[in-house]
Amino acid sequence: MKNQLFEKLDAAFEEMLVIRRYLHMHPEVSFQETNTAKYIQDYYADLGIEFTANVGGNGVVARVKGALPGKTVALRADFDALPIQDEKDVSYKSTVPGVMHACGHDGHTATLLVLGKTLHQMREQLTGEYVLIHQHAEEYAPGGAKPMIEAGCLEGVDAIFGTHLWSLTPAGTIEYRVGPVMAAADRFEITIQGRGGHGASPHQTKDSVVIGAQLVTNLQQIVSRRVSPVESAVLSVGSFVAENAFNVIADSAKLIGTVRTFNPEVRDLIEKEMERVIQGTCHSNDCTYEFLYERGYNAVVNHVAETQFLKELAEHVPGVSEVRETEQHMGGEDFGYYLEKVPGTFFFTGAQPQGEMFPHHHPKFDFDESAMLIAAKTLGVAVVDYQDVK
Repeated sequence: MKNQLFEKLDAAFEEMLVIRRYLHMHPEVSFQETNTAKYIQDYYADLGIEFTANVGGNGVVARVKGALPGKTVALRADFDALPIQDEKDVSYKSTVPGVMHACGHDGHTATLLVLGKTLHQMREQLTGEYVLIHQHAEEYAPGGAKPMIEAGCLEGVDAIFGTHLWSLTPAGTIEYRVGPVMAAADRFEITIQGRGGHGASPHQTKDSVVIGAQLVTNLQQIVSRRVSPVESAVLSVGSFVAENAFNVIADSAKLIGTVRTFNPEVRDLIEKEMERVIQGTCHSNDCTYEFLYERGYNAVVNHVAETQFLKELAEHVPGVSEVRETEQHMGGEDFGYYLEKVPGTFFFTGAQPQGEMFPHHHPKFDFDESAMLIAAKTLGVAVVDYQDVK
């Protein structure tokens, strides 16, 4: 049966390309993906596949039932784009100014749609039920996973699998990891309220720029001096704004950044220490502040049995040349919310393009489209073979 699955996916690869390129040309940002959701709904409707629309927002959940009873296994693909101008010179370049698929979600969607079609074609030979979760708004917290789960997309699901096409890893590579694989992603905002004045008379002011500069340096000592060296953590200030005329000392300054962690205790520690450092720095400079810390996605923590299961089956998937353990990634992903509810694993499918390579979220991002076929075969075998797992 696996060979038949592979043959059908090979035959449908051109369709996968067409879908991916159409979606690439018509991207929609998080929480605004109405046309993309409609495209997914129409695809399943034309095939006669049962689906539910507007799940937790713009989410779509389709179901394929095998002829025989068995486990219920879910697959997830995200479909939102990013507010980035597409700078590639390709025939399928984004037609929407300032919006592009710069992370491969168009490929994820094309992969799952064609895999869903293939499972539907083979339903008389299949055991169990297959839940196809098309998730909106992965790129922007609070994300689409939580509301979709709250709306019931995981009801009755025994396990879930997901993959991310990864442009930094050679095509043909499957990367897995047991335990924490992607970090919790939090956002913070600090507003320093000093006292502005003339640039020629700094002694009459409370210079928010100087205070902010001290704060940037002081915050970096949290990870280096308060977090254990054996733990992974990142604290980055991404924006420092105190716009003024050249001869004016800024009255206020705003710092925005992110914290990435794997360990919940380290996450709590950093938030607490940030408050202490900000308070101390501002107190010593006789100024006030506002501090907002927003918790984003939790860490993605893969389950042992499902990850080992995925590793072993991936070694026999056509097109896979290497299966290897990946390092932990500090990027965030709301797939972790699914794994908090049911067993499963999230892995990376190598998709490094030929020629010049650009990272995810880059204006010239692209990927090797053959990776979609490898992802479809790996996910397909995972859900079919999981029926036999005791």
